[in-house]
Amino acid sequence: MACSVLQITGMIFGGIGMVGTMAATVMPQWRVSAYIDSNIVVFETIWEGLWMDCISQLGIRLQCKFYDSVLALPSPLEAFRALMCIAVVLSIISFLMAIVGVKYTHRTKKDPQAISIFILAAGVSFLLTAILILIPVSWTGGSIIRDFYDPEVPMPLKRELGAALYVGWVSTTLLIAAGAMYCSF
Repeated sequence: MACSVLQITGMIFGGIGMVGTMAATVMPQWRVSAYIDSNIVVFETIWEGLWMDCISQLGIRLQCKFYDSVLALPSPLEAFRALMCIAVVLSIISFLMAIVGVKYTHRTKKDPQAISIFILAAGVSFLLTAILILIPVSWTGGSIIRDFYDPEVPMPLKRELGAALYVGWVSTTLLIAAGAMYCSF
């Protein structure tokens, strides 16, 4: 009974982590414009993501534009795109393996070794997915914080941590928890 509860909890954590991985990948709020000056009136908010830039004017009008050329992007951004796309695919595969492992654990008690391979593979792939997410999210967060406190970076170019980074960190935590639950069997 306890194994069943842990397996279902791991599947729920993995499913939420998978959805969070997809959301963090497509969200444009990786870097958000910072307002440091004493000016309270703010007309534009700038969002920078993996796929597009967006400008919100007075909170009423939102204009988003996809990046024009893949070749003109900085190489870290290209690598982060690739890592996040791989993480999305791997999280889907991990979730499907978890479903198969949980579904057939209760049906077949004759060969528990074959079923535990699915559960172990799901756990390891959840952990690998978490690592793939953690690299671009933490790297971006570190560069934002470094640039924010750098006096040589002009004030209009300073950015703050966006919502996509927090979604990525929460997804990483949930995927690590799901992977640990499945690897413990």
